[in-house]
Amino acid sequence: MAKAQPVSSVTAQEVPAKQRIRAAALELFATRGVDAAPLRAVATSAGVTVGLIVHHYGTKEALREAVEIGIVERFEKAIASVPLTSRPPRDLAAARDDAVADMLAANPLVVDYLRRALLDSSTEMGNVVERLSRLSAQQVRELRDAGVASMKHTIGEQVVTIMVGQLGRLFLQPLVDRIAAEFADDIEPSRKPRLVVGVSG
Repeated sequence: MAKAQPVSSVTAQEVPAKQRIRAAALELFATRGVDAAPLRAVATSAGVTVGLIVHHYGTKEALREAVEIGIVERFEKAIASVPLTSRPPRDLAAARDDAVADMLAANPLVVDYLRRALLDSSTEMGNVVERLSRLSAQQVRELRDAGVASMKHTIGEQVVTIMVGQLGRLFLQPLVDRIAAEFADDIEPSRKPRLVVGVSG
C-alpha cells in the first residue's frame, strides 16, 4: 500500500488549477480590490492562462462569487466545529463565535477581503453580507430547534447580534491593539484588551 504523500511535499502545480485560481483571486481581491485585480493578474498568480479562468468560472464576477462562497464555507466549517452537544447551552454561541474568530485569525486574506468588501464604499460589495446573513439565520434556526437559543427576539435581530459580534471584532480589534501598543509597558500581555462587540435594542 502506497504511503500518503505529505502535504508539505505537494507543489503548487499539483493543486488543481480551479483551486489555485480561486486562491489567487482571493489574495489579489483582498490586497488590491476586485476592480484593481484583472483576470490577467489572477492568471499570472495562479500559473494558468486567462482562458482557463474563463473555462472554469466564465467571468470575473463569477470568480468573485466563487471566492465569496469559499469564505462563507470557512465560516460554516468553523461553526460546525462546535457541535450542539459539545458545550452547555449557555456557552454554545460564544464558543462558536470563538471558533469563527480563530478561523479569521488563521486566514488573514479572508479578513482583508471582508474589510475591503464591507468598508470600501467605492467597490461593489458582491453578496458576501447576504450569504453570511443566511448562514447566521440558519445557525439561529438550528439553535432554536435544539432549544438552546432565546425566542425573545426575532431571527433577524439575532442575526444582527451574531454578525456584529463576529465581524465587529474583526474590524475594530486592530484599533484596540494599536492603542494598547502605545502602552505596552503599562499593560501585561496576559491582560491585553480584547474587544467585545454587542447590539442593544
